Amino acid sequence: MKRTLLQKLGLVGVLSFVSYAAAVIFAPLAYPGYDWLSQAVSDLSAANAPSLGLWNQLSAFYNVCEVVCVTVVCVGIGGQKSRLLRAGVYSFAVMEWLSAVGYRAFPLSNSGYDATFQDVMHMIITAFVVFLSIVSLVLIIIAGVKSKSCRSYGICAAVALGMMLIGALGTAVVPKAYFGVAERFSVFAATGFNAALGLHLFFNADFNSNSNAGKRRNMR
Repeated sequence: MKRTLLQKLGLVGVLSFVSYAAAVIFAPLAYPGYDWLSQAVSDLSAANAPSLGLWNQLSAFYNVCEVVCVTVVCVGIGGQKSRLLRAGVYSFAVMEWLSAVGYRAFPLSNSGYDATFQDVMHMIITAFVVFLSIVSLVLIIIAGVKSKSCRSYGICAAVALGMMLIGALGTAVVPKAYFGVAERFSVFAATGFNAALGLHLFFNADFNSNSNAGKRRNMR
């Protein structure tokens, strides 16, 4: 099956995930004393973190590819699936854009939390990101329950939401020595779901057929 350019662009979501995973795994090599078991991922990209340079290199594809992916998914999904699914995907896209811009504008000023203006803004952005993530995933899960055609979207959203909840609950109950382990469930949930959306677009035969049908109508 020949795929459209829009469908192929869905694969940049996978590239975004790989880039982020590489940064999380290898950036600690440039951060002497960093303990991934107890420290947050955001410590690696703090304004004064010794690993910031390596983090930026390894995550170079992360932000740009995630917003490209979720944007083309929004275009590709328009008019094809349920209104509830579209609302969920659009909400997720807003979250991704806010995350990409907000965290770049307001990274942590220091590893940990120093309560500076920059740190406060970072936490406010985090609150909005978490809220939009939960709302969007819940909407997509409901869409999957209501419509068989949206079932695979709902399953992926349920997995992502489960990872977020494990991360949120885990960071609250586990000893501080294992904070980083629990937190990683949350941070990989969104970028993993973004990749899943991109793969849905890439393998979506309905989109391809609908797109070709539209072209044929325009040629008449």
